[in-house]
Amino acid sequence: MVSFDNTEIAFKSKTTAELRKAWWLFRLIGNNSLVKLSRPFAGLAALFSPTNYLIKQTIYSHFCGGETISECDRTIGHLDKYHVGTILDYSVEGKESEAIFDATADEIMATQERAMKDNKVPFCVFKLTGLGRFALLEKASTEAVLSEDEKQELERIKARVERLCKKAFDSGTRLMLDAEESWIQPILDQIILDMMRKYNKERAVLYNTCQMYRHDRLTELKKWSGMADVEGFYLGIKLVRGAYMEKERKRAAEMNYPSPIQPDKASTDRDYNLAIDFITSHFPKIAVCAGTHNEESSARLAEMMNQKKIAHNSPEIYFSQLLGMSDHISFNLASEGYNVAKYVPYGPVKEVLPYLIRRAEENTSVAGQTSRELNLITLEKERRKKRVC
Repeated sequence: MVSFDNTEIAFKSKTTAELRKAWWLFRLIGNNSLVKLSRPFAGLAALFSPTNYLIKQTIYSHFCGGETISECDRTIGHLDKYHVGTILDYSVEGKESEAIFDATADEIMATQERAMKDNKVPFCVFKLTGLGRFALLEKASTEAVLSEDEKQELERIKARVERLCKKAFDSGTRLMLDAEESWIQPILDQIILDMMRKYNKERAVLYNTCQMYRHDRLTELKKWSGMADVEGFYLGIKLVRGAYMEKERKRAAEMNYPSPIQPDKASTDRDYNLAIDFITSHFPKIAVCAGTHNEESSARLAEMMNQKKIAHNSPEIYFSQLLGMSDHISFNLASEGYNVAKYVPYGPVKEVLPYLIRRAEENTSVAGQTSRELNLITLEKERRKKRVC
């Protein structure tokens, strides 16, 4: 059974100075008051170069690969030394213009070009809100009738997605669509499933994201699997717990509809693990990238692979964690021969700040996440001190 207790393996990629820096960062992130101040503070980065520089040298350098793909090469190469892949994530959010949507599609295609160079980038990823207006996606997810202009705009979004999906198919790379808010998810699911029908005939090229903190996702996963069986395509799934819990519950309360979120964490954990069982039982017709910082779920997937006699390095199963987090899971799994890839966000500092702030807020809301990171780093610092003595 895989163990996540070995801090020497977990942090072998970090120097003692980097370990010390990580310890201080998680101390800061663990302070709720400081995290709440981060949003107004972020505005300073857009105005003052010194603030921008400070962020880049601290939280940005820990959680991000660089401002450009070429700047990420150092991180890509460093992770590869420890048999950990990279998922390049262009983390620029909240834009609205057609020109920017086209530019974002071009940037995602550039990550695909990077993935074609070698096997160090096993997946590329995108958000549909990077390719189209949120308000239009929201409207398209309802029964509302679109105007002719809106229909044309939606077709342009689909055309951008088609370019990326065809590129993945033609180049032999893999592409994941991130999940987003529940009120735009229907059109996301529709678009990516249509693309799977076209491009996943021989293997899982395209992956949809399933957020198990939603109480309906296990049912949806089983429905998609049934569709794939009947229609003859492979289902690719990125399995996560979810990233918009507070926003989802707040909107549901304000608009007086039932919350799509599970009643408690135990329910989310249960459905996540049931999804692992279901996916491995349908291997290899379902391929999975398990994005989780949860030790139990990671061990569950490793155990199910062993039970089903699935090779540790099977290309249809990957484990994934965020850069700078849960290294005890990533590096211990990699050392046992499992496929592991780190999500590596990149982009201009001031543009990536909304992503970084959201991650900090998530860390403070997930019970035990920050303290676990701190405890593990402390154990490794103490181990290294004893070794020197």
